[in-house]
Amino acid sequence: MQITGTFLDEITHDIPSQNWGAADWRRDFDAMKAVGIDTVILIRAGYRQQATFNSRVLAEKVGILPAYIDLVDLFLSEAERCGMQFFFGTYDSGRYWHSGQYQQETDINKAFCEEFMERYGHRKAFAGWYISHEINTYNEGMMQVYEDLSCHLRGLKNVPILISPYIKGVKQFGEEALSLERHIQKWESVFARLQGIVDIVAFQDGNVAFEDLPHYLEANRKLAHKYEIRCWSNVESFDRDTPIKFPPIDFRKLRYKLEQGHWAEIDKLVTFEFSHFMSPNSIYPAAHNLYNRYREWLQK
Repeated sequence: MQITGTFLDEITHDIPSQNWGAADWRRDFDAMKAVGIDTVILIRAGYRQQATFNSRVLAEKVGILPAYIDLVDLFLSEAERCGMQFFFGTYDSGRYWHSGQYQQETDINKAFCEEFMERYGHRKAFAGWYISHEINTYNEGMMQVYEDLSCHLRGLKNVPILISPYIKGVKQFGEEALSLERHIQKWESVFARLQGIVDIVAFQDGNVAFEDLPHYLEANRKLAHKYEIRCWSNVESFDRDTPIKFPPIDFRKLRYKLEQGHWAEIDKLVTFEFSHFMSPNSIYPAAHNLYNRYREWLQK
């Protein structure tokens, strides 16, 4: 089982920009296609005051910095050239939903996604929505955001809706981490609310110990399928086990996670994210080596 999708991360808060232009992105889409990637997911179209295009809605509602390159148009064009599907990631205020102002977060996104549809909704590659707000357990306010926003998105264009939550695991939360049993209990409640609301869930796989990952993958797949939600795995291609935040992952760890996804019968493997951590064009030399090791493994 191989990686067939990747997030595109150019509006971020914890990973450095690669300062790429159109020609750089063209080379990277070619590299993605060469290893079988057929789906690209914009991690978020805006974050706080940054945006991937000069949005009238975001300028009016939150105030944004200039977007000198229209990355949404660029990504759609490259996806169309390479025969890929494009998922549009929503806006993350980094503010309202964290402070309990859930309706404010939803309302901004409704208007923002309407603007996206006016500008890009006709594009051939546009194949799905990605709600960029990440949760790790049941959150009543976020259930309301998912329900309200998903209904609005389906009215704009009825294509699959994806979320990518993270596990409240030991690597990030230590003693506050949820046990597997508590994780299952909490996500039973989440999926009961999201059935018919969200089509795909792609849990981030990096927050749990490697020896526990198979159990979480199996539990996530069983739970998601019980509620008729497709279960992908977001295979993190960066390493959480080093003191540096964040280098490309050791290939042996990546291979292990891919193999466990296969044995757990996960529907699709995507990664966060190819361009920084797996690409032959990355600013990280170790990513070039990871790409070579990965291609060698695919060819065996």
